[in-house]
Formats: sequence, C-alpha cells, structure tokens
Amino acid sequence: MSPDFRPGLRFEWTVTVPVRATVPQLYHDTPFCLDMPDVLATGYMVGMMELACIHGMMPYMDWPREQSLGTRVDFEHVAPSPPGAVLRIEGEVLEVEGRRVKFRVEAWDDAGRIAGGTHERCVIDPDKFNAKLARRKAGQP
Repeated sequence: MSPDFRPGLRFEWTVTVPVRATVPQLYHDTPFCLDMPDVLATGYMVGMMELACIHGMMPYMDWPREQSLGTRVDFEHVAPSPPGAVLRIEGEVLEVEGRRVKFRVEAWDDAGRIAGGTHERCVIDPDKFNAKLARRKAGQP
C-alpha cells in the first residue's frame, strides 16, 4: 500500500441496482423468497459496499501483487431500493494498522440514505493466500 493511503481519505462510487440483486432474484432457488419484495437484497448491498471500498483502495495498491479481502462488515440496511436505482456509496478510511484497513461506509439512492456502517479489509499477497487456500483444500490447517 502506498503511504498516501491513510485515515481521513474519502472516496465515492456509484452503481445501479441490477435486477439480479433483488431478493426474489438473488434467492431464486428458495421458494418463499420469490414472494418477497422486489428490492435490493441486503446480501447484495453488502457486496456493493465492499466494492466501493475496493475502488477506494485501488489507486494506492500495487495490483495485482497486492489485493484485499473483506474480513468484517457491520452495516445497517435502513431503506429499500428498487432495481434500477442509482446508489451513491461514500466511504472514509478510519484506520490503517499494518495490513488491516477499517472504513466508514454509507449509501444513498435518490430518495435518501439506505445504509451505513463499518467495514474492514485485509491487504493480502495473493501468492501466499493461494498457497494457504491450497493447504486448506487438502484438509490441512
């Protein structure tokens, strides 16, 4: 990570809610979900919030030799968004401690705030991570 990546850094990302991100579509293989409202699923929203943080980190990373993985989310989803809504996701770096980064993240659509909370990511060396993954796939700790 660049030394310029530090607490106080702010970023913004916009994304349109795709139809596949709604509760009935995301959970199409769960019958009772097909009857649920056609709104942005919280699970997909979490992914969008994570992607916003990744976009905020990218200018400061040595990609692809440095990558990041989400390790913690604490979001409150407070309002529904329909498919086609444009979300504005804003974030701020709160802490950078070694490889761990903590963000404050909030999201809005045209009608107002829909979500907010914190997210943590860990910067990884993909070669080392993939070696660890291979060991786990082989049943080793």
